[in-house]
Amino acid sequence: MKIRATQAIMECLLEQEVDTVFGYPGGTILNLYDELYNYQGKIRHILTAHEQGASHAADGYARSTGKVGVCFATSGPGATNLTTGIATAYIDSSPVVFITCNVTEPMLGKDSFQEVDITGIAMPITKATYLVRDAQTIPDVMRQAFAVAATGRPGPVLIDFLKNVTAPSVEIDYEFVPWTQNRSCSSIQALSHSHELKSPEPDLEDIEILADMLAQSQRPLLICGGGVVRGRAHEQFRELAEKLDAPVAITVMGGGGFPGGHPLTTGMIGMHGSKASNVACSECDLLLAVGCRFSDRVALNPATFASQAKIVQIDIDRSEIDKNVLTDHHIVGSAKRVLELLNQRLPQYEHKEWKEHILPLREPSIPRDSQSLTPKQVLEVIRRLAPWDTIVSTDVGQHQMWSIQHFHFDYPGQLLTSGGFGTMGFGLGAAIGAKLGNPDKVVVHTTGDGCFRMNCNELATVEHYHLPIITVVFNNGTLGMVRQWQNLIYHQRYSQTTLDRGPDFVKLAEAYGLKGFRVTNRQEMEQAMKAALEAGCGCVLDCHLDMDEMVRPMVPGGADITDFLLK
Repeated sequence: MKIRATQAIMECLLEQEVDTVFGYPGGTILNLYDELYNYQGKIRHILTAHEQGASHAADGYARSTGKVGVCFATSGPGATNLTTGIATAYIDSSPVVFITCNVTEPMLGKDSFQEVDITGIAMPITKATYLVRDAQTIPDVMRQAFAVAATGRPGPVLIDFLKNVTAPSVEIDYEFVPWTQNRSCSSIQALSHSHELKSPEPDLEDIEILADMLAQSQRPLLICGGGVVRGRAHEQFRELAEKLDAPVAITVMGGGGFPGGHPLTTGMIGMHGSKASNVACSECDLLLAVGCRFSDRVALNPATFASQAKIVQIDIDRSEIDKNVLTDHHIVGSAKRVLELLNQRLPQYEHKEWKEHILPLREPSIPRDSQSLTPKQVLEVIRRLAPWDTIVSTDVGQHQMWSIQHFHFDYPGQLLTSGGFGTMGFGLGAAIGAKLGNPDKVVVHTTGDGCFRMNCNELATVEHYHLPIITVVFNNGTLGMVRQWQNLIYHQRYSQTTLDRGPDFVKLAEAYGLKGFRVTNRQEMEQAMKAALEAGCGCVLDCHLDMDEMVRPMVPGGADITDFLLK
């Protein structure tokens, strides 16, 4: 049947069971927003304070629900404001479809008002980009975009519609195809030249080889990476760990892929990894990394990383194999499928002596004496008072590491953090997306005073949509992680890291119509957290910490994983 091109875009969103879109309107995308007006009862639109906030909200929605997030923006600065969010989603493998509109065809390439080549800009940080010049291709492009975003290694896709394509007078042929069917459409397959729309099937011989390697290992170590979380392979990974009876180290992106409080958990691995995880990596005879790309925050020195071990990597993306660390064996395939096949071949193992050597190293270091509020006190109160399934979003820096160290994340999508790109300003937008996607769960946003300045405008979104998100500001009056490096490596030369300036975060919360609490000690933290959980509205807890609180342990970049600068 014939329908308007903009109507076809909305219908394609409904095909994909999209119920929420985050965005910000502007001139070139007005035709799309005008059509959206007709779909108010079917597609909820969340108007954020800034396009970057919308991009992180769509990302947080995707990470926490396992669905594909959707974000709208207009051309020019509207589109370029998305790029940080697109890159954040790309490096952390989060499936988001970004939809922008550009100037009309006759104005293209003429430096027209608010014109930018967003498909060219976004090409290196997306799985695919599409510039739609022909309205008749809309259904095929939309369907392929969602298929590419969600299939294989997930990631962002950008579609840029020329404004004339979305004109009210433009009609196209359209037939509704449910999402359960449309990935097999011949039109999608015809368009898909560089994207395999099926996950690679693992080689059974490779799995047999791995099973034999595990049988010979006396000191195995598992690494739970982000691929376990993205692939929702947490149940299969847990079965593997318990069958193998081996310690499990968890990357920043792997939080929630294996229960943080499980007896086999050794904690975070890498630059701020626990002593147990890092020593186990150094002394194991077989290292099995699942969905882990061995970034420079994990394999700080590839030449000495797991030097006593045979290294095995399981990853859905062949390009990640041997990219950072050379492997002795690898398997290409989805974590869930590979682990299902592997678990079928494994008996029950016992590694009592190895565990007795490694697991006692989990004991935390004795905190320094302090009369002031400490990060551990803040996080212990949150952990004790908030429900067990609370979703935690973070920004980037010291508070991020403290949050990951002191919380136990038990399921995929419980921890939302910018692990690969390290995006300050990610947390509040992600929390908004998570709360809208999981309305029955408590959402806590942890941030630093430096990060919060970059995204606090989204408090307007929190207030308008009545989202009871609890923002906890680790306010130490400095760019804490940078100061820590300056303290330890740059001879206390604190160049441009002291934040001796406003705003007053309590007054800022109140200015947005939310509740603010000043916290200077453990008792005040307890009172503020209880009040925030009962408030029924967004709250900001301004927690004042000592400027020289540090993240411990710490291994400097490029060093051996057990060369702790701080213990």
